[in-house]
Amino acid sequence: MSLAVSATAAWQSERNRLLGIAYRMLGDFGHAEDVVSEVAIDAVRQERKTDGHRVESWPAWLTTVCVRRSVDRVRQLAAVREEYIGPWLPEPVDTSRLPEETVANRELLSLTLLHLAEQLAPEARAALVLHRAFGMSAPEIADILEKTPTAVRQMISRAERRLDIDPDAPAPRTKDRAALEKLVGAIEQGDIDTVVAMLDRDAVLWADGGGKVKSAMNPVFGAERIGRFFAGILGKAAAFDPAQPVTAELIAVNGEPALVLRHSGRADVLVLDVLVLDGGPDGTIRGLRQISNPDKLTRVSL
Repeated sequence: MSLAVSATAAWQSERNRLLGIAYRMLGDFGHAEDVVSEVAIDAVRQERKTDGHRVESWPAWLTTVCVRRSVDRVRQLAAVREEYIGPWLPEPVDTSRLPEETVANRELLSLTLLHLAEQLAPEARAALVLHRAFGMSAPEIADILEKTPTAVRQMISRAERRLDIDPDAPAPRTKDRAALEKLVGAIEQGDIDTVVAMLDRDAVLWADGGGKVKSAMNPVFGAERIGRFFAGILGKAAAFDPAQPVTAELIAVNGEPALVLRHSGRADVLVLDVLVLDGGPDGTIRGLRQISNPDKLTRVSL
């Protein structure tokens, strides 16, 4: 087997895992695919070098290059996202379209955590992804990021606190499906009072239209204001189609339930951050993320 075939075979074997790393880092599946393709080119170039240096472990080498390229891409995209029209939210992907390895380990895969992770520095985000989603140790991550193990442990600890992640919890808690189904019924029936009653008083809604469709330009704070936001959607939808203003259905994106809202000739994906109440059938919704930018919905079955 030639060295070039060895590099290609190694990349093909590791591709899905690398894609899982890059997508969690970038929150954009298209950019993640670009990064993983660049890693393949780097691997072939590395094998063709004639300086006598031989790669001891292709999986480790590929992971290192993927993480470093992802960190660079995060920095490049930061300036672009500062110019983004309205709130920027991650790109949702149908669970069925994600690699099996990615879905099997849902840690840091939810759109909620991908969005929250945007507040982390690129290297801190990389450390958290590698530790939480891929079980890598601080010394292993330190080699990739060219940091000390102590510094990596501090980055992980601070990132977990900032994102309110329990370091001892093996995986994020599943959303309360009963709450989602109840919300579907309330929205379709135009029952804004029920929608508001399901929201935490301090709930926040982020709406990503990207300037492509009309949407809230700033986060909407508080249950009452969010209720008025949905009332506005329902009013416009009723004027557009009096017979069936809004339809809502459950779908699976990023390994979790989400809603597709169809209204006024468009479709939105709505992801909820549901706090499950102990002993109760329902949950309190404390965060809503509405992705309406059509460019971000190409990987969702609508």
